[in-house]
Amino acid sequence: MSHFAQLDDNNVVVNVIVAEQDFIDSGAVGDPSRWLRTSYNTRGGIHYDQKGEPSADQSKAIRKNYAGIGYVYHPDMDAFIAPNEFPSWTIDVATGMWEPPVPMPVVEKPGDEGIDTSTIWMWNEETGQWDDYPR
Repeated sequence: MSHFAQLDDNNVVVNVIVAEQDFIDSGAVGDPSRWLRTSYNTRGGIHYDQKGEPSADQSKAIRKNYAGIGYVYHPDMDAFIAPNEFPSWTIDVATGMWEPPVPMPVVEKPGDEGIDTSTIWMWNEETGQWDDYPR
């Protein structure tokens, strides 16, 4: 079984189902040309295994991102792209993900203990910067 996304006339995803290709091809759920396969385990152009690690077989990474209702299919990139929340962000064509004009800050814990997760960062479209909110 595979996941399939149904597109409207503007290439917006209106439905996502689990089905066999033969079922889609039968026309039982509408015009087969309006249905595209999508990979549940693909994000940012990378296919992940059940443990959340990049899969050894990256041929399973199709259409950059798993399709969700409201996503738009971009045929030029063969990618499902999430709705854009911020006008200043642009699509990274390699990943099919929206990227901010300024990278989110990464704060290291002292003593090489990893990344500090005590702050939540929220994008501020008005200032074009990340605002920090301590937890």
